[in-house]
Amino acid sequence: MKYYIIAGEASGDLHASNLMKELLSRDTAADFRFWGGDRMQAIGGTLVKHYRDLAFMGFVEVIANLPTILKNLDFCKKDILQFEPDVVILVDYPGFNLRISTFTKSKGIKTFYYISPQIWAWKQSRVHQIKRDVDEMFVILPFEKEFYQKFGMETHFEGHPLLDAMKEIPNVDQFRKNHQSEGQDIIALLPGSRKQEIKKMLPIMLEAVSKHPEWKPIIAGVSVHDFKFYQEIAGEKPIQVVFGETYQLLLNAKAAAVTSGTATLEAGLFGVPLVVCYKGGNISYQIAKRLIKVKYISLVNLILDFPAVKELIQDQLTAKSLELELIKITENTEERKSILSNLLNLQAISGGEGASSRVAEKMISLLS
Repeated sequence: MKYYIIAGEASGDLHASNLMKELLSRDTAADFRFWGGDRMQAIGGTLVKHYRDLAFMGFVEVIANLPTILKNLDFCKKDILQFEPDVVILVDYPGFNLRISTFTKSKGIKTFYYISPQIWAWKQSRVHQIKRDVDEMFVILPFEKEFYQKFGMETHFEGHPLLDAMKEIPNVDQFRKNHQSEGQDIIALLPGSRKQEIKKMLPIMLEAVSKHPEWKPIIAGVSVHDFKFYQEIAGEKPIQVVFGETYQLLLNAKAAAVTSGTATLEAGLFGVPLVVCYKGGNISYQIAKRLIKVKYISLVNLILDFPAVKELIQDQLTAKSLELELIKITENTEERKSILSNLLNLQAISGGEGASSRVAEKMISLLS
Protein backbone atom coordinates (compact mmCIF):
# COMPACT_ATOMS: atom_id res chain seq x y z
CA MET A 1 0.00 0.00 0.00
CA LYS A 2 0.98 3.64 -0.44
CA TYR A 3 1.26 5.72 2.73
CA TYR A 4 1.59 9.50 2.81
CA ILE A 5 2.70 10.58 6.31
CA ILE A 6 3.04 14.12 7.69
CA ALA A 7 5.04 14.77 10.88
CA GLY A 8 6.15 18.35 11.50
CA GLU A 9 8.24 18.06 14.65
CA ALA A 10 11.04 15.99 16.19
CA SER A 11 8.67 13.99 18.41
CA GLY A 12 6.46 13.24 15.41
CA ASP A 13 9.50 12.04 13.47
CA LEU A 14 10.37 9.67 16.33
CA HIS A 15 6.90 8.17 16.73
CA ALA A 16 6.15 8.08 12.99
CA SER A 17 9.42 6.22 12.33
CA ASN A 18 8.45 3.51 14.82
CA LEU A 19 5.02 3.27 13.22
CA MET A 20 6.59 3.00 9.75
CA LYS A 21 8.86 0.21 10.95
CA GLU A 22 5.85 -1.74 12.22
CA LEU A 23 3.81 -1.07 9.07
CA LEU A 24 6.71 -2.29 6.94
CA SER A 25 6.98 -5.50 8.96
CA ARG A 26 3.34 -6.28 8.06
CA ASP A 27 3.25 -4.77 4.56
CA THR A 28 6.54 -5.51 2.84
CA ALA A 29 5.36 -3.64 -0.26
CA ALA A 30 4.74 -0.46 1.75
CA ASP A 31 5.57 2.69 -0.23
CA PHE A 32 6.19 5.65 2.08
CA ARG A 33 6.21 9.30 1.05
CA PHE A 34 6.48 11.67 3.99
CA TRP A 35 7.18 14.98 5.65
CA GLY A 36 9.35 14.28 8.67
CA GLY A 37 12.97 13.84 9.64
CA ASP A 38 16.06 11.68 9.80
CA ARG A 39 14.45 8.84 11.76
CA MET A 40 11.67 8.41 9.21
CA GLN A 41 14.18 8.66 6.39
CA ALA A 42 16.19 5.83 7.96
CA ILE A 43 13.18 3.51 7.59
CA GLY A 44 12.93 4.19 3.86
CA GLY A 45 10.72 5.90 1.31
CA THR A 46 10.78 9.48 0.03
CA LEU A 47 11.33 12.46 2.31
CA VAL A 48 9.44 15.41 0.81
CA LYS A 49 10.28 18.09 3.41
CA HIS A 50 12.29 17.99 6.63
CA TYR A 51 10.54 19.13 9.82
CA ARG A 52 13.34 21.60 10.59
CA ASP A 53 12.00 23.68 7.68
CA LEU A 54 8.46 23.55 9.09
CA ALA A 55 8.82 24.31 12.81
CA PHE A 56 7.56 27.84 13.41
CA MET A 57 6.95 28.42 17.12
CA GLY A 58 4.98 31.29 18.58
CA PHE A 59 2.38 33.69 17.27
CA VAL A 60 4.82 36.28 15.88
CA GLU A 61 6.96 33.69 14.10
CA VAL A 62 3.90 32.06 12.53
CA ILE A 63 2.63 35.42 11.23
CA ALA A 64 6.08 36.32 9.88
CA ASN A 65 6.31 33.01 8.03
CA LEU A 66 2.68 32.83 6.88
CA PRO A 67 3.55 33.01 3.14
CA THR A 68 5.91 30.02 3.56
CA ILE A 69 3.31 28.07 5.53
CA LEU A 70 0.61 28.70 2.92
CA LYS A 71 3.03 27.76 0.14
CA ASN A 72 3.85 24.50 1.98
CA LEU A 73 0.15 23.72 2.37
CA ASP A 74 -0.50 24.27 -1.32
CA PHE A 75 2.51 22.15 -2.30
CA CYS A 76 1.49 19.37 0.09
CA LYS A 77 -2.03 19.16 -1.36
CA LYS A 78 -0.69 18.87 -4.90
CA ASP A 79 1.91 16.31 -3.82
CA ILE A 80 -0.73 14.12 -2.16
CA LEU A 81 -2.87 14.14 -5.29
CA GLN A 82 0.11 13.25 -7.46
CA PHE A 83 1.16 10.37 -5.16
CA GLU A 84 -2.38 8.91 -4.97
CA PRO A 85 -1.93 7.27 -1.53
CA ASP A 86 -4.13 4.55 -0.07
CA VAL A 87 -4.09 6.54 3.17
CA VAL A 88 -2.79 9.83 4.54
CA ILE A 89 -1.48 9.50 8.11
CA LEU A 90 -1.31 12.80 10.00
CA VAL A 91 0.96 12.85 13.05
CA ASP A 92 0.10 15.54 15.65
CA TYR A 93 1.18 19.00 14.22
CA PRO A 94 -2.41 20.32 14.22
CA GLY A 95 -1.95 23.80 12.75
CA PHE A 96 -0.89 22.22 9.46
CA ASN A 97 -2.43 18.75 9.60
CA LEU A 98 -6.00 19.79 10.40
CA ARG A 99 -5.98 21.90 7.23
CA ILE A 100 -4.71 18.92 5.27
CA SER A 101 -7.44 16.69 6.75
CA THR A 102 -10.12 19.05 5.40
CA PHE A 103 -8.51 18.82 1.96
CA THR A 104 -8.14 15.03 1.96
CA LYS A 105 -11.74 14.64 3.10
CA SER A 106 -12.92 16.80 0.19
CA LYS A 107 -10.98 14.56 -2.20
CA GLY A 108 -12.27 11.31 -0.71
CA ILE A 109 -8.80 10.22 0.46
CA LYS A 110 -8.72 7.91 3.50
CA THR A 111 -7.31 9.91 6.42
CA PHE A 112 -5.93 8.58 9.72
CA TYR A 113 -4.78 10.86 12.54
CA TYR A 114 -2.07 9.50 14.85
CA ILE A 115 -1.45 11.41 18.12
CA SER A 116 -4.39 13.71 18.68
CA PRO A 117 -3.97 17.46 19.05
CA GLN A 118 -4.51 18.44 22.68
CA ILE A 119 -7.95 19.87 21.98
CA TRP A 120 -9.21 18.64 25.38
CA ALA A 121 -7.11 21.40 26.96
CA TRP A 122 -8.22 24.23 24.71
CA LYS A 123 -9.89 24.86 21.35
CA GLN A 124 -12.31 22.02 22.08
CA SER A 125 -14.46 23.21 19.16
CA ARG A 126 -11.88 21.60 16.85
CA VAL A 127 -13.39 18.22 17.75
CA HIS A 128 -16.24 18.90 15.32
CA GLN A 129 -13.81 19.41 12.44
CA ILE A 130 -11.90 16.27 13.39
CA LYS A 131 -15.11 14.26 13.55
CA ARG A 132 -16.04 15.54 10.09
CA ASP A 133 -12.68 15.21 8.34
CA VAL A 134 -10.79 12.32 9.98
CA ASP A 135 -11.73 8.70 9.23
CA GLU A 136 -9.86 7.12 12.16
CA MET A 137 -8.27 8.81 15.19
CA PHE A 138 -5.50 7.02 17.11
CA VAL A 139 -5.04 8.62 20.53
CA ILE A 140 -2.06 8.09 22.86
CA LEU A 141 -3.48 9.29 26.19
CA PRO A 142 -6.05 7.10 27.94
CA PHE A 143 -8.46 9.91 28.85
CA GLU A 144 -8.61 11.12 25.22
CA LYS A 145 -10.79 8.17 24.25
CA GLU A 146 -13.44 9.23 26.75
CA PHE A 147 -13.10 12.87 25.66
CA TYR A 148 -13.93 12.04 22.04
CA GLN A 149 -16.77 9.75 23.08
CA LYS A 150 -18.50 12.75 24.69
CA PHE A 151 -18.77 14.16 21.18
CA GLY A 152 -19.96 10.91 19.62
CA MET A 153 -16.63 9.95 18.06
CA GLU A 154 -14.97 6.58 18.62
CA THR A 155 -11.16 6.45 18.68
CA HIS A 156 -8.43 3.85 19.06
CA PHE A 157 -6.19 3.82 22.15
CA GLU A 158 -3.29 1.37 21.90
CA GLY A 159 -0.89 2.97 24.38
CA HIS A 160 1.78 5.67 24.33
CA PRO A 161 4.54 5.19 21.72
CA LEU A 162 7.18 6.75 23.95
CA LEU A 163 7.34 3.46 25.84
CA ASP A 164 8.54 1.84 22.59
CA ALA A 165 11.00 4.65 21.86
CA MET A 166 12.52 4.20 25.31
CA LYS A 167 13.80 0.75 24.35
CA GLU A 168 15.97 2.14 21.55
CA ILE A 169 17.69 5.13 23.11
CA PRO A 170 21.37 5.06 22.07
CA ASN A 171 24.50 5.83 24.09
CA VAL A 172 22.87 5.73 27.55
CA ASP A 173 25.96 4.23 29.22
CA GLN A 174 28.23 6.64 27.34
CA PHE A 175 26.13 9.56 28.58
CA ARG A 176 26.62 8.33 32.13
CA LYS A 177 30.40 8.07 31.65
CA ASN A 178 30.52 11.56 30.12
CA HIS A 179 28.39 13.31 32.73
CA GLN A 180 28.18 11.34 35.97
CA SER A 181 30.29 12.80 38.79
CA GLU A 182 31.31 10.90 41.89
CA GLY A 183 29.01 11.73 44.80
CA GLN A 184 26.66 13.86 42.73
CA ASP A 185 23.12 13.18 41.54
CA ILE A 186 22.10 14.47 38.11
CA ILE A 187 19.18 16.90 38.22
CA ALA A 188 17.60 17.35 34.79
CA LEU A 189 16.48 20.88 33.97
CA LEU A 190 13.95 21.08 31.12
CA PRO A 191 13.15 24.79 30.76
CA GLY A 192 11.07 24.43 27.58
CA SER A 193 11.63 25.04 23.89
CA ARG A 194 10.52 28.61 23.16
CA LYS A 195 12.93 31.48 23.79
CA GLN A 196 10.56 33.42 26.02
CA GLU A 197 9.75 30.51 28.31
CA ILE A 198 13.43 29.50 28.59
CA LYS A 199 14.36 33.07 29.53
CA LYS A 200 11.70 33.02 32.24
CA MET A 201 12.17 29.48 33.57
CA LEU A 202 15.89 28.77 33.37
CA PRO A 203 17.10 31.46 35.84
CA ILE A 204 14.64 30.16 38.46
CA MET A 205 15.74 26.55 37.89
CA LEU A 206 19.45 27.43 38.07
CA GLU A 207 19.02 29.42 41.27
CA ALA A 208 17.03 26.58 42.83
CA VAL A 209 19.89 24.10 42.38
CA SER A 210 22.79 26.50 42.99
CA LYS A 211 23.28 25.83 46.72
CA HIS A 212 23.56 22.04 46.44
CA PRO A 213 27.03 20.70 45.59
CA GLU A 214 25.58 17.17 45.84
CA TRP A 215 23.51 17.90 42.72
CA LYS A 216 24.75 18.09 39.16
CA PRO A 217 22.27 20.15 37.12
CA ILE A 218 22.22 19.44 33.37
CA ILE A 219 20.06 21.46 31.00
CA ALA A 220 18.18 19.75 28.18
CA GLY A 221 18.90 22.13 25.32
CA VAL A 222 16.82 22.54 22.17
CA SER A 223 18.78 22.38 18.94
CA VAL A 224 17.17 25.52 17.45
CA HIS A 225 19.03 27.49 20.16
CA ASP A 226 22.80 27.30 20.60
CA PHE A 227 24.89 27.02 23.76
CA LYS A 228 25.59 30.76 23.73
CA PHE A 229 21.85 31.46 24.13
CA TYR A 230 21.69 29.36 27.31
CA GLN A 231 24.96 30.80 28.65
CA GLU A 232 23.72 34.38 28.20
CA ILE A 233 20.64 33.55 30.27
CA ALA A 234 22.76 31.89 32.98
CA GLY A 235 25.11 34.86 33.21
CA GLU A 236 28.07 34.15 35.49
CA LYS A 237 26.86 30.69 36.47
CA PRO A 238 28.75 27.85 34.75
CA ILE A 239 26.28 25.54 33.06
CA GLN A 240 26.16 22.19 31.32
CA VAL A 241 23.83 21.80 28.34
CA VAL A 242 23.14 18.70 26.25
CA PHE A 243 21.51 18.78 22.83
CA GLY A 244 19.64 15.84 21.30
CA GLU A 245 20.14 13.76 24.47
CA THR A 246 17.08 14.60 26.56
CA TYR A 247 16.05 10.96 26.91
CA GLN A 248 19.57 9.89 27.87
CA LEU A 249 19.55 12.69 30.45
CA LEU A 250 16.22 11.57 31.92
CA LEU A 251 17.36 7.97 32.13
CA ASN A 252 20.28 9.09 34.30
CA ALA A 253 18.53 11.75 36.38
CA LYS A 254 17.72 11.47 40.07
CA ALA A 255 15.01 14.13 39.67
CA ALA A 256 13.88 16.80 37.23
CA ALA A 257 12.45 20.31 37.06
CA VAL A 258 10.25 20.45 33.98
CA THR A 259 8.38 23.29 32.31
CA SER A 260 4.76 22.25 31.74
CA GLY A 261 4.14 20.52 28.41
CA THR A 262 4.67 17.09 26.88
CA ALA A 263 8.08 16.88 28.58
CA THR A 264 6.29 16.33 31.90
CA LEU A 265 4.87 13.06 30.57
CA GLU A 266 8.23 12.05 29.12
CA ALA A 267 9.91 12.51 32.50
CA GLY A 268 7.07 10.64 34.19
CA LEU A 269 7.21 7.69 31.81
CA PHE A 270 10.96 7.48 32.37
CA GLY A 271 10.18 7.12 36.07
CA VAL A 272 11.92 10.36 37.05
CA PRO A 273 10.44 12.17 40.08
CA LEU A 274 9.69 15.67 38.83
CA VAL A 275 8.47 19.10 39.78
CA VAL A 276 6.28 20.74 37.14
CA CYS A 277 6.95 24.44 36.60
CA TYR A 278 4.98 27.20 34.91
CA LYS A 279 5.27 30.98 34.99
CA GLY A 280 3.93 33.26 32.27
CA GLY A 281 3.24 36.95 31.93
CA ASN A 282 0.32 37.96 34.14
CA ILE A 283 -2.00 38.87 31.26
CA SER A 284 -1.16 35.66 29.35
CA TYR A 285 -1.70 33.63 32.52
CA GLN A 286 -5.09 35.21 33.23
CA ILE A 287 -6.19 34.53 29.63
CA ALA A 288 -4.89 30.94 29.76
CA LYS A 289 -6.70 30.33 33.07
CA ARG A 290 -9.97 31.17 31.40
CA LEU A 291 -9.34 29.23 28.17
CA ILE A 292 -7.76 26.01 29.45
CA LYS A 293 -10.31 23.47 30.62
CA VAL A 294 -8.28 20.98 32.65
CA LYS A 295 -7.72 20.39 36.39
CA TYR A 296 -3.92 20.07 36.15
CA ILE A 297 -1.22 21.47 33.89
CA SER A 298 0.88 18.30 33.76
CA LEU A 299 0.00 15.23 31.72
CA VAL A 300 1.21 13.02 34.58
CA ASN A 301 -1.49 14.35 36.89
CA LEU A 302 -4.11 14.45 34.14
CA ILE A 303 -3.61 10.77 33.29
CA LEU A 304 -3.47 9.62 36.92
CA ASP A 305 -6.34 12.01 37.74
CA PHE A 306 -4.83 13.24 41.00
CA PRO A 307 -1.86 15.49 41.96
CA ALA A 308 0.83 12.79 41.91
CA VAL A 309 3.60 15.31 41.19
CA LYS A 310 3.93 18.87 42.47
CA GLU A 311 2.86 21.68 40.16
CA LEU A 312 4.34 25.11 40.90
CA ILE A 313 2.26 27.61 38.95
CA GLN A 314 2.80 31.34 38.49
CA ASP A 315 3.40 33.02 41.89
CA GLN A 316 3.94 29.61 43.56
CA LEU A 317 7.05 29.15 41.41
CA THR A 318 10.10 30.70 43.03
CA ALA A 319 13.67 29.49 43.27
CA LYS A 320 13.10 28.70 46.95
CA SER A 321 9.86 26.76 46.46
CA LEU A 322 11.40 24.75 43.61
CA GLU A 323 14.52 24.03 45.70
CA LEU A 324 12.41 22.73 48.60
CA GLU A 325 10.37 20.46 46.31
CA LEU A 326 13.52 19.08 44.68
CA ILE A 327 14.96 18.31 48.12
CA LYS A 328 11.81 16.32 48.96
CA ILE A 329 12.00 14.16 45.83
CA THR A 330 15.76 13.57 45.76
CA GLU A 331 16.13 12.40 49.34
CA ASN A 332 14.98 8.91 50.27
CA THR A 333 11.69 10.13 51.69
CA GLU A 334 8.19 8.68 51.71
CA GLU A 335 7.29 11.36 49.20
CA ARG A 336 9.91 10.11 46.74
CA LYS A 337 8.80 6.50 47.22
CA SER A 338 5.17 7.50 46.63
CA ILE A 339 6.04 9.36 43.42
CA LEU A 340 8.08 6.43 42.09
CA SER A 341 5.14 4.10 42.78
CA ASN A 342 2.73 6.46 41.04
CA LEU A 343 5.02 6.73 38.01
CA LEU A 344 5.07 2.93 37.68
CA ASN A 345 1.28 3.08 37.65
CA LEU A 346 1.49 5.81 35.00
CA GLN A 347 3.42 3.43 32.72
CA ALA A 348 0.80 0.72 33.20
CA ILE A 349 -2.12 3.07 32.50
CA SER A 350 -0.31 4.38 29.41
CA GLY A 351 -0.54 0.97 27.79
CA GLY A 352 2.89 -0.57 28.23
CA GLU A 353 5.26 -1.40 25.40
CA GLY A 354 4.08 -2.31 21.91
CA ALA A 355 1.86 0.69 21.10
CA SER A 356 3.46 1.25 17.68
CA SER A 357 2.97 -2.40 16.80
CA ARG A 358 -0.68 -2.40 17.88
CA VAL A 359 -1.43 0.82 15.97
CA ALA A 360 0.16 -0.56 12.79
CA GLU A 361 -1.86 -3.76 13.14
CA LYS A 362 -5.08 -1.79 13.58
CA MET A 363 -4.34 0.53 10.65
CA ILE A 364 -3.66 -2.33 8.27
CA SER A 365 -6.79 -4.19 9.34
CA LEU A 366 -8.87 -1.04 8.74
CA LEU A 367 -7.31 -0.48 5.32
CA SER A 368 -7.83 -4.13 4.37
